[in-house]
Amino acid sequence: MELDEVVITKAIVEEYFKVFLEYTDVDVALVGGGPANLVAARYLAESGIKTVLFEKKLSLGGGMWGGGMMFSRIVVQEEAKCILEDFGIRHTKYQKGYYVANSIEAVGKLISGAIDAGAKLFNLVEVEDVMIRENDRVCGLVINWATVSMGRLPVDPLAIRAKLVVDGTGHDSFVCSTVQRKVHGSKFKGKPLLGEKPMWADVGERMVVDATGEVYPGLLVAGMAATAVSGSPRMGPVFGGMLLSGKKIANIVQDMLKI
Repeated sequence: MELDEVVITKAIVEEYFKVFLEYTDVDVALVGGGPANLVAARYLAESGIKTVLFEKKLSLGGGMWGGGMMFSRIVVQEEAKCILEDFGIRHTKYQKGYYVANSIEAVGKLISGAIDAGAKLFNLVEVEDVMIRENDRVCGLVINWATVSMGRLPVDPLAIRAKLVVDGTGHDSFVCSTVQRKVHGSKFKGKPLLGEKPMWADVGERMVVDATGEVYPGLLVAGMAATAVSGSPRMGPVFGGMLLSGKKIANIVQDMLKI
C-alpha cells in the first residue's frame, strides 16, 4: 500500500475536530491534567457524565512524573491504596501505612484509565479566561492553543460551555486566580484566595481532601488548586491526597448534576 500524505493530514484533522466540536458543550470541564483531575475524569466518565479535560502542556500528569526530586517513585498512604488498585497501578508496601509506586507507571495508567472510561483529553490547549453570566455563575471556559501565549501572539480565543468547571491547575490555581482578578470582590467560600503554606505532609494531605469542592458558583477545586485556595500546606511527593481529592470531586459533581 502506498501512503498518501494528504489522506494522513485529512484523517488527523477530521478525527480531531469531530471530537473537539462534540465537546464544546459538556457537563463538566476539568482544567489541568494532574493526578487529581485524571482520577476525577475516569470516575465522572464512567458514571455517564460528559467530561472533557484541557491541559496546556504537551504531557499530562502534572508533577507526578518526577516522583520526589526526579526519583521516579511516589508514596501513597493506606487510605488511597484502593485508588491505585482501581487503576491497576502496581505498588509495594514499604511499612505500615506507606505504599510505593512507580511514578511513570502511575501517570500512564491514570491517563489510560480516564481515556478508557470515555473522558476526552486535549493537550496543548490553554484556558485563558472563564465565562460568567448574570447570575454570577461560571458557565464555561475561554480556550486557545498553548503556543499562542508562548509566542505572545494576538490571536483571539474560542469558548466552550460547561455546567461545572473544575480547577485542577496545581499551585497556580489559575481558574480561581482569574475569577479573583476579573470579578470585583469575588471570594471563595467567603475568603480571598489564600495561597499554599509551607510543606507539612500530614496536615496537607488531610486538608487537600477537606478543601476539595465548590468554591464559587459553578467552579470547583481539586488537588493542589484546592490547597492554594484554602491556604493549606503543600505535601511533597506523597500523592494519596491528590488521588482522594479527584475521587471526591467526582462524587460531588455527580451529586450536583444528580447523576
